[in-house]
Amino acid sequence: MTGEGRGVIAGESCHGGATRPNDRSAVTWHDVECGSYAADLALWEELADEADGPILDLGCGTGRVGLHLARRGHRVIGLDAAAALLAAFEERAAGLLVDLELGDARGFDLEGEFGLVLAPMQLIQLFADASERVTCLQCIVKHLRPGGQAAVAIVEKVPDAAGQTGGPPIPDAREVNGWVYSSLPIDTGLDADAIVVRRLRQTVSPDGELSDEVDETRLWRFSAEALECEAVEAGLAPVGHREIPATDAHVGSTVVLLERVA
Repeated sequence: MTGEGRGVIAGESCHGGATRPNDRSAVTWHDVECGSYAADLALWEELADEADGPILDLGCGTGRVGLHLARRGHRVIGLDAAAALLAAFEERAAGLLVDLELGDARGFDLEGEFGLVLAPMQLIQLFADASERVTCLQCIVKHLRPGGQAAVAIVEKVPDAAGQTGGPPIPDAREVNGWVYSSLPIDTGLDADAIVVRRLRQTVSPDGELSDEVDETRLWRFSAEALECEAVEAGLAPVGHREIPATDAHVGSTVVLLERVA
């Protein structure tokens, strides 16, 4: 999922010197760009504490949300399409009530029913069109207990840069085995259909060699009301919105709450 920098929402090669394992690169960038985001955790805690049954974390990544909830005593099932991210989550979840499934949020079939399904960090805005979103929502319906809820986070608009306070953005950075990884939000643009987030990723090897690349993420634009209409089509009832506030380093987002009718 996307990380978030000021004014924005939240390809690996080996370099000379030390060797960076390819299967760990996705994990490292995910941790760098997403791992420190915590503005939404209080809401997920609240919803999880009210839920009747286990929690399904869609696009769970390395466990930013799932680990937090599991440490509070909840049973969490994490779903992600990236095996490397799930492997990192599994390693970090030792001793916790966590089960992990490899699969696509646009089409999944799991055992059991859930009291709460979470789609954090604009997961649903990565899907290409309404048909993919509806398919995801239909899968959610099939996996919710009667009366269970889904909570889907989206960004409806990006704040005007002119209205922002504070200095320039600070890069997200992390050191792993002597490698330094840095990700700096460089711009966020709008086109007819999407919010386009661009980050400069820089890597410094243990012997000081610098490499960089620009990573681009497209978040497809639609309103909370449009998502609610798609949810009704899929068989879910809208039951309100919750707001995740902006911080000095992160834009705010809207969480659309949906319920399976008993």
